Amino acid sequence: MRGYAGIALSVVLCCTSAPPVWAATPAVPAQTAAAAPVRASAADTIMVNDLERRTFQWFWDAGDPRTGLIPDRYPSPQTLSSVASVGFGLTAYGIGAERGYITRTQAVQRTLATLRYLMQSPQNDSPDKAAGYHGFYYHFLDRTTGLRFNRDIELSSIDTSLLMQGVLFAQAYYTRDTAPEREIRALADKLYGRVDWQWMRRPDNRLSMGWSPEHQFILNYWEGYSEGMMAYILALGAPPHGLEPASWQAWLATNNQRWGDYYGQTFLNFAPLFGHQYTHAWIDFRGLHDAWTREKQIDYFENSRRAVYAQQAYAVANPGKWQGYSATMWGLTACDGPGDATQQIDGQPRHFLAYSARGAGRDYTLDDGTIAPTAAAGSIAFAPEIVLPTLHDMKARYGQQIYGKYGFVDAFNPSFHDGKTFWTDHEYLGIDQGPILLMIENWRSGLVWNVMRRSPYIRTGLERAGFEGGWLPAAARTATAPQPAAQPAAMDGAHASAALPAAPHPS
Repeated sequence: MRGYAGIALSVVLCCTSAPPVWAATPAVPAQTAAAAPVRASAADTIMVNDLERRTFQWFWDAGDPRTGLIPDRYPSPQTLSSVASVGFGLTAYGIGAERGYITRTQAVQRTLATLRYLMQSPQNDSPDKAAGYHGFYYHFLDRTTGLRFNRDIELSSIDTSLLMQGVLFAQAYYTRDTAPEREIRALADKLYGRVDWQWMRRPDNRLSMGWSPEHQFILNYWEGYSEGMMAYILALGAPPHGLEPASWQAWLATNNQRWGDYYGQTFLNFAPLFGHQYTHAWIDFRGLHDAWTREKQIDYFENSRRAVYAQQAYAVANPGKWQGYSATMWGLTACDGPGDATQQIDGQPRHFLAYSARGAGRDYTLDDGTIAPTAAAGSIAFAPEIVLPTLHDMKARYGQQIYGKYGFVDAFNPSFHDGKTFWTDHEYLGIDQGPILLMIENWRSGLVWNVMRRSPYIRTGLERAGFEGGWLPAAARTATAPQPAAQPAAMDGAHASAALPAAPHPS
């Protein structure tokens, strides 16, 4: 069963090499300059409008209106729901309301149904009769019963963190003085407040990846730059079961092992791009510095931007000689694949994988020619100048084979052929749809980032981790000040590193 612990640690290296020496080309700079504002063309606007709307629709159609549970993948015969997908979905509903895809009333109703169901779901240490324990939730829940899907499923610290990001977004977004929105805020506070981060903390102050009744705590910890970043920020800001700043320092301890040069960029490496997207989908790190980034004279946003450029450069170099790779055809992250199979290509046996944590970095390289559109689309806020041409090329080159009712399918592989055509997925995954939707909206309007700025828990978590600068001082001064009403933002070209608009206040 797929799990984040497996993504992070059970990696088969099928295209591994030491960090290469690479000469920059004009299309891919050897080191990214500071991001400049990118003005969207008419074609960009049409494409992104359509992609955002379709991707939102996935969450709206996939979610159960009664329980709010969202499946891991949809459409699919699977019967499991993903609590991480629910976190993305709770955020998607606010985006949908801002964009006019649904009404605010619809967003409130779906959000309230979700939070009520989560709050009422049993929390205990039984193997079969619980949705979670100590405030944490199992990675996958049965979509019918809402209970742990099976005994292979772990109580997941990172999936709970993804869920809680959506919960805190809902709390900060629904600010009207109405009974439903007051209830949303109260339920969000209870759900977040009962997560016992201290229970998940191991003796060396790091967070375990999870727990199960059968095996107790997973031996693997969250350390080093990855999606685990959000778990520590959430835990540091949490009353009454929060962590101490020593846990952030424990998480940072291995950073220097992954810091270095890779395909023309100097950055803190994490091979799959989802690790550079997930935390950033909710938290704006531009200009924020903790002790480690101050020393390196970088911020985590710029770090992820460099990771995107390194992946593009890797695709241009194409050391695995996979079909189709170029400066406008790239993207390695955790995604579906053709399956565990070997094919002869140009007289050479090439091995392919099913769902795997594909990526390229100093830490490892895992590449079987499978391209995940979420890797590029979910990076649009970091580097729109290279993401937009890539998305255009994907649609132009592969058309309806990879783009459908809910936007881009999860993955495709131009190198893997069945005798008639190349392999393409027919499913969509919530944890891959989420970064596409949230990061498009962040690039366009800053909505999710601005809403999360208002969360006192996020602000406290960042400050206790030692972050300073950027928006933090202003947010601390104005957190309780009235905000102007906001209209859904149009794509105006003031993106990437440009100043964000005033925090939208959906009133």
